[in-house]
Amino acid sequence: MASSKRYVTVHGHFYQPPRENPWLEAVETQDSAAPYHDWNDRICSECYATNGAARLVNHKNLIVRIVNNYAHMSFNFGPTLLSWMEELAPRAYQRMLEGEASSRKRYSGHSSALAQVYNHIILPLANERDKRTQIRWGIADYEHRLGIKPEGMWLAETAADSATLRVLAEEGIRFTVLAPHQAHRVRALSGGDWIGTPESSVDTTHPYLVRFSDTLSIAVFFYDGPTSRAIAFEGLLNSGEGFATRLKSSLRSGSDSPQLAHVATDGESYGHHHRHGEMALAYALQLLDLDPEITVTNYGEFLANFPPQWEVEIVENSSWSCLHGVERWRSNCGCNGGAVGWNQKWRAPLRAALDQLRDSLIPLSEALGAKLFHNLWEARNAYIKLILQHSAHQTESYTTLVDDFLKEFSAHSLTAPERVQALQLLELQRHSQLMYTSCGWFFDDISGIETVQILAYAGRALQLANYLFASVGPSLREEFLEKLAMAQSNQPENGNGRHIFEQKVGPLTVTLEQVAAHYAISAIFSTYPEDTELFCYRVQRDFYEIYSSGRGRLSVGRVHITSLFTETSGSFIFSVLHFGDQNITAAVKPWTEEIEPGFQIFTSAAKNNVAMANFPEVIRLLDRTFGHAGYSLSSLFTDEQRRILQVILNSTLGSIENSLSTIYEDHANLLHYLNRSGLPKPPALTLAAGFAINSGLRRALETEPFDVPRLRSLLVQAAGDGVELDKTNLSFIADQRMKRAMIFLLTSHSTLEALESATSLARMLNELPFELNLWQAQNIWYEIRRSEAQSLAALEPSNRHEWERQFNQLGRLLAIDVANLVVE
Repeated sequence: MASSKRYVTVHGHFYQPPRENPWLEAVETQDSAAPYHDWNDRICSECYATNGAARLVNHKNLIVRIVNNYAHMSFNFGPTLLSWMEELAPRAYQRMLEGEASSRKRYSGHSSALAQVYNHIILPLANERDKRTQIRWGIADYEHRLGIKPEGMWLAETAADSATLRVLAEEGIRFTVLAPHQAHRVRALSGGDWIGTPESSVDTTHPYLVRFSDTLSIAVFFYDGPTSRAIAFEGLLNSGEGFATRLKSSLRSGSDSPQLAHVATDGESYGHHHRHGEMALAYALQLLDLDPEITVTNYGEFLANFPPQWEVEIVENSSWSCLHGVERWRSNCGCNGGAVGWNQKWRAPLRAALDQLRDSLIPLSEALGAKLFHNLWEARNAYIKLILQHSAHQTESYTTLVDDFLKEFSAHSLTAPERVQALQLLELQRHSQLMYTSCGWFFDDISGIETVQILAYAGRALQLANYLFASVGPSLREEFLEKLAMAQSNQPENGNGRHIFEQKVGPLTVTLEQVAAHYAISAIFSTYPEDTELFCYRVQRDFYEIYSSGRGRLSVGRVHITSLFTETSGSFIFSVLHFGDQNITAAVKPWTEEIEPGFQIFTSAAKNNVAMANFPEVIRLLDRTFGHAGYSLSSLFTDEQRRILQVILNSTLGSIENSLSTIYEDHANLLHYLNRSGLPKPPALTLAAGFAINSGLRRALETEPFDVPRLRSLLVQAAGDGVELDKTNLSFIADQRMKRAMIFLLTSHSTLEALESATSLARMLNELPFELNLWQAQNIWYEIRRSEAQSLAALEPSNRHEWERQFNQLGRLLAIDVANLVVE
């Protein structure tokens, strides 16, 4: 560490509420995040990914450096968010890992990454057992991803009490970070009187020690509150220079004592809440790095060099975002998002309902667990091993891991039914943790998506309880719903918690039969292998045939469905009748050996009747065999339903597009005249023009090879006729097109042909009359530049000069200052 005694740390708490459907273990489409698939996807693009490759630009707004902020700042990521990133945003995830590894080299072996309690539970409101599980799962997640033990841990909402801090210390955590108003009083470790710290008056420039005994303690850093608020709410990120100056201003001049200026905010401030906030952060950290009087550090390094000289007693049951302590997560304390005239009286009965469910499940779980495990709670704490290794693709190695886990923790060699029970019981425990995710209480109304999400976890726990404790399962559900009914929504149409649960959680619930129905309907439009995976289920096809006559099709099959999490399984027969478009009728029935002869008779008779186009008789056969054909296109899970609807709609939309384009083309001269004359344009003609030109631009951008003449012609028409362009979607398509071209360049080992194609595309995209976000393309260009020697080595000597000339030209088209670029 440098000789300076003035230090700076910027901490970002990167977190999103879990959004997965608990029955599918997948995030379904969220329309409000469009054009992205969901809010994780959108925020990752705006923040998590951009902080892994933040831009430093010159006065012409050209890139002169790309910086991995994770290598320079302090940060933590929510484990549930990281599991999503690892699978669905692997490049952003990898940049985070690279930044963390770099931070250890930069900061004397101390990682800038803190662990986090697993799924953002408010720990002061949790029982001691849940506190320990959350902390152990958070530590295990950290070790799994980074390969080292964490020094620090972030508490959800920085919510703390002495009991929570004690468990952190017992589990080997050296420090945590709290808000300044969470300090109650301080005194020197050498002794003396306690000094009160009212109204956030604690000195935040050095760490403190919370002592539980002579041998057990934990360090606490209290962040700079005013500067942190300025980042989040007062526009401090509008200027990287102003940000750096503000950070330095909290350090006392002339002091001989080491001082740490440090702030903590939601990491989403850097790019999502504040556009280009990651650039302000990168620039501020660069300025501070260049300042000879300042040393940028992280908490672990500072703590190792300057151990606490003071001790502290914290304000019990306190947090960073509620002036009333932890009341925001259990009462109508007045803290909310600002909806006028609303109250949050629903918070107390919501927590009471979940507490009652949790407490009712404990003795039931212990009784069953005693028959299956040496110690259920030890098995639960270790279950994180399986959660971390599990993915949407079950492999033989994962099955072996489950075998080893059960061998270690089971009370005896489990039978097949007992094995399913054991895994169901552990899944019950996982969802009993997830249902306490703090976001469910944070916002204004019980009908919000965050609260519905935790209710869905409770719904999954209730379903598992019903499987495991059939005699009391229905009563557990009814008691839970009675409590929920006391939680009144601020929106009359949403009624109360019970109504919201039944209306919003009920449709999410999935059984094995519904998975079979999804497979059966989806198979009409998709080609599946005999053994495939749908979300978190394995589908093994035993038999499948399709018979057609005209537009009518009938599929018949038998499948075996297995949950990848609990190994619950079942076999089903199905039949799907499709008359074209959305006209789908499907029937599913559990399969047994006893019904197989009847199923064979049905299959033969149905095949013959389809051949004769006797579909009324096919429908009668379906009813007699299956009892009720109760599934349709609406039975599909959301993403697949939309994909199939798009397939169905494509021909219809194509016809509509052709009609509107014809209308526009037939009357284009009239529209040109009206536009030049400044005369009113008929709405119908304006609509046709807008639709025709925007759909034409979309197709031109997506066409292979790139349709340059058509694109230019449409842009001229749009300008001439005053057509408003669909900039958001067109920009998104253009960005993705450029990204694909750069990926091809990267994977083709930078051939001249691929380079010429990417350069031509970039040149054309620069002609578009709206802003593009070529962020991903720029990153790939930068990666290729970093490994340029390897790229050039793959070329013939005569081509190397031309390759470098064109590659530099491509960089300039991508807004990179090639001549002055600093490559890290």
